Amino acid sequence: MKDDEKKKEEPGDETKQQPAEGNEQGEIKSIYALNEKVTPIALEEEMKHSYIDYAMSVIVGRALPDARDGLKPVHRRILYAMSDLGLSHNKAYKKSARIVGEVLGKYHPHGDTAVYDTMVRMVQDFSLRYPLVDGQGNFGSIDGDNAAAMRYTEAKLASIADELLGDIEKDTVDFTPNFDGSLSEPVVMPAKLPNLLINGSSGIAVGMATNIPPHNITEVINGIIALIEDPGITVKDLRKHITGPDFPTGGLICGWDGIRDAYETGRGRIKVRAKAGIESQKGKKEAIVITQIPFMVNKTTLIESIVNLAETKKVEGIYDIRDESDREGMRVVIEIKKDQNANVILNQLYKHTQLQDTFGVIMLALVDGQPKVLNLKEVLETYLNHRVDVVTRRTRFELDKAEKRAHILEGLKIAVANLDRVIKIIRASKNPEVARLELMKTFKLSEIQAKAILEMQLQRLTALEREKIDEEYLDLIKKIEYYKAVLKSRKKVLDIIKEEILELKKHYGDERRTRIVKDETEIEIEDLITEEDVLISISYSGYIKRIPVSQYRQQRRGGQGVTGADVQEEDFIKTLFLASTHDTILFFTSQGRVFAKRAFEIPQASRTAKGKAMVNLIAVNPDEKVTSCLQVKEFDEKLFILMVTKNGTIKKTNLAAYAKPRSTGLAAISLKPGDVLMDCKITNGKNEIFLATKGGKSIRFKESQAREMGRTATGVRGIGLAKKDVVIGAEIVDPSATVLTVTSQGFGKRSQYKDYRLQSRGGKGIINVKVTDKNGYVVEAMSVRDDDEVILMTTKGMVVRTSVESIRLCGRNTQGVRVIRLKEGDEVASATRVVAKEEDEPAGKA
Repeated sequence: MKDDEKKKEEPGDETKQQPAEGNEQGEIKSIYALNEKVTPIALEEEMKHSYIDYAMSVIVGRALPDARDGLKPVHRRILYAMSDLGLSHNKAYKKSARIVGEVLGKYHPHGDTAVYDTMVRMVQDFSLRYPLVDGQGNFGSIDGDNAAAMRYTEAKLASIADELLGDIEKDTVDFTPNFDGSLSEPVVMPAKLPNLLINGSSGIAVGMATNIPPHNITEVINGIIALIEDPGITVKDLRKHITGPDFPTGGLICGWDGIRDAYETGRGRIKVRAKAGIESQKGKKEAIVITQIPFMVNKTTLIESIVNLAETKKVEGIYDIRDESDREGMRVVIEIKKDQNANVILNQLYKHTQLQDTFGVIMLALVDGQPKVLNLKEVLETYLNHRVDVVTRRTRFELDKAEKRAHILEGLKIAVANLDRVIKIIRASKNPEVARLELMKTFKLSEIQAKAILEMQLQRLTALEREKIDEEYLDLIKKIEYYKAVLKSRKKVLDIIKEEILELKKHYGDERRTRIVKDETEIEIEDLITEEDVLISISYSGYIKRIPVSQYRQQRRGGQGVTGADVQEEDFIKTLFLASTHDTILFFTSQGRVFAKRAFEIPQASRTAKGKAMVNLIAVNPDEKVTSCLQVKEFDEKLFILMVTKNGTIKKTNLAAYAKPRSTGLAAISLKPGDVLMDCKITNGKNEIFLATKGGKSIRFKESQAREMGRTATGVRGIGLAKKDVVIGAEIVDPSATVLTVTSQGFGKRSQYKDYRLQSRGGKGIINVKVTDKNGYVVEAMSVRDDDEVILMTTKGMVVRTSVESIRLCGRNTQGVRVIRLKEGDEVASATRVVAKEEDEPAGKA
């Protein structure tokens, strides 16, 4: 026989696939083997069905809890396997590896790591509000430490887990074959415990996720009882019993809105904060002490984030951080630098770290095998209906058991009553089978009764034992009547459920750990800041700081002053002004942009400190400097900002136009090439304006001559300048005040505004002060009153504070008197007015 013929005779060869062959036209007839049945399916249909099957497998068999017992399959299998091993709470521990092996081999053919990780979480008291497994060994910590390997740890069921498994042997739930059909496992637990709410659940399925927060068992049971007593109760009324989630790690829930949304719709966002207090330390220092943190927050990661904020200067004022947690509880201490406000720093930490976290509630669970988002009442109703079914099935099981036992006892009673005849029949029978048939025939007994008589011990024939049979029978008759009554009445079933959960409340009820505070809004930082006057200084190189006014002592005219800042030789204080800590500070830059900060946001520093670089506070460009600052209490539309440029241009714009500057700055004025914005004032639109120049010139004109313009306008001419002269300041004319002019060599003079005649805007102006080599160029011109004080700062950082009264009132074009005695090479850099108050400290006090 030829080789090819031998191949054809090989069995099954006709089913092997053959290469596709083409016809004469080159077309392929078939790509399949002969006699093989192939069903064509569209690729998109196959993908759709396969994906849906996969998705439902994940949803039902892995990721979502059952609404009845609150367990996912892996949790249920672990608990059932442990129960099967006899690991009840009053028995000895067994190695975790033994338990994991039992779960894998019998019920859950997946990774051992997944099973062990799940069991570990069921042990952790910071993960579950009421842990279901009692562990011995290292099962991890709230710091994020991993549990020890399963070969080192041991576990058994916690006592509360018995409430999930109780009565499972009484046909209370359905069972299904395990993965290989060799065993059966429960579809759901009897769950006397309302586990879904008290321990919560989280999981990510395909296209959906669940995130149910834990609750206090006492509150949940109170809610179930309220539902039993009033099936028509509303979610709003249920919230009187179940006030909100109760996390195992405690903390504070801020506000009721998120809770209300979650309970009424099944979805909501709950803001959770750490529990933190402020303690006094030595040396007038304060410390923030954290004793509880939000649920599922890693303490070590939290501390690291706080350290990072302190190192990067995003949160200033933190001196040290210590973790003093021990077996007694959590205690994280954040030491605050001296003279810093701990409340402000705590609020910043809430904003930038997980000291404040959001728990997104999605109450999604399986109901009748289908995923469903449930509100609070629906969760309780699903649990209650399950318990009704469990109690009903348990009662039916007990009834059947009692009836079977009563049936046997009825046979035993017949045997005892006819003892002699029974003995005679048994003795006369060849074997047990003949005896059984004869007893059934003689006394009309069932097979079960006859068998029970044959198996009865001789001791049961005593008088005492006969009485016990009668008592047991009567007791069973009462039980049978009770079971039948329960099965006929839903109210009796509900009464049983109520009695059982009240017993749970008695054994496991505890106090809430998470406190709910009414105020949901974020704490406004200004509410934590004492309102006080501060000096804000900006150096020529762009360093800024906030200093309490009280740090400068009052001195007489001509004093040498005190050191005001530790500045470099090439740096000097350029801007110094008075503000309240609650004011908004508008920073106008040389390039015509404006930034905004609250005064308390500016770092406080000592009198001798350098301050913070402006580039770290506001987003100024490298070649841009802050040239003017205004403090604003509120952005009133009736007020205006008058801007003055170095080249004499002025512009008036409504104050409200600058109410919401961006963090990257807002255009304040359009400048011509070479011009610089150098001063700004707040006006009411009806004032007179006074401009002063470096060369000693000045002009006074009506503000109405400068019309209101848009935010990005260029403006109009305010004063005609001589060559090389520039504007150094602008003031709102106050007839009751005087003009204080300070020159670079420490001279100053006061003149009345009436000495400056009213002119038209754009003129060249008149002499303000005689500029000579002795008194130097003009540094500042400002409005002052007799009871005001003035602070002068030099380029070398010397400061003097003196009363305005000590500076003599002079004519308009005089040189003035010496205000500060300068050291060689030093000059006056800036001057600012301090408004005197009745409560000011006496001279010489800090």
